[in-house]
Amino acid sequence: MWKQIANYFGRYPSQAKVAKLLLENGMRVSEGRIYCGEVEVADMALGRAAGVDRRIVRSAIETIESSPDLAMVFAALRPTLLLRDVAPVMGWSAIEIIPSNATAPGIVADVTTVISNAGISIRQVLVGDPDLSIEPKLYVITQSPVPPELIPSLKACRGVKSIIIH
Repeated sequence: MWKQIANYFGRYPSQAKVAKLLLENGMRVSEGRIYCGEVEVADMALGRAAGVDRRIVRSAIETIESSPDLAMVFAALRPTLLLRDVAPVMGWSAIEIIPSNATAPGIVADVTTVISNAGISIRQVLVGDPDLSIEPKLYVITQSPVPPELIPSLKACRGVKSIIIH
């Protein structure tokens, strides 16, 4: 996905930084404004986060809205809640899977099957996009703690390089 979008910003690497930050955080562009959910984000705040001047943010928005394809993508983005850091507080488990190859099929299926077969309910599954993340990960948040005897079965799943339990 990023490779296709990056083509629109080929001559403008600073604008590309803004666009990538928007994608990574699920911020949408609508009618010349940036939103995180329903909350409007100021150009200056986004510029600080991207390490660029607010005028670059404004130019990136103009580039996005001048292309019907880009405008459709960025208008449809929404932020996603990740329960990883909340899980221990709630008495749940957060399993972080580092894949050997994030584009290989079956990783999510195998991991969730092992958890399901152990009778553990899954609250959330979130996968990082290999095009947007240098090291994409799979996060599985479970309703109850993961017993230690399940770890070897999870490590044996197809495409699993390593596991971290939070």
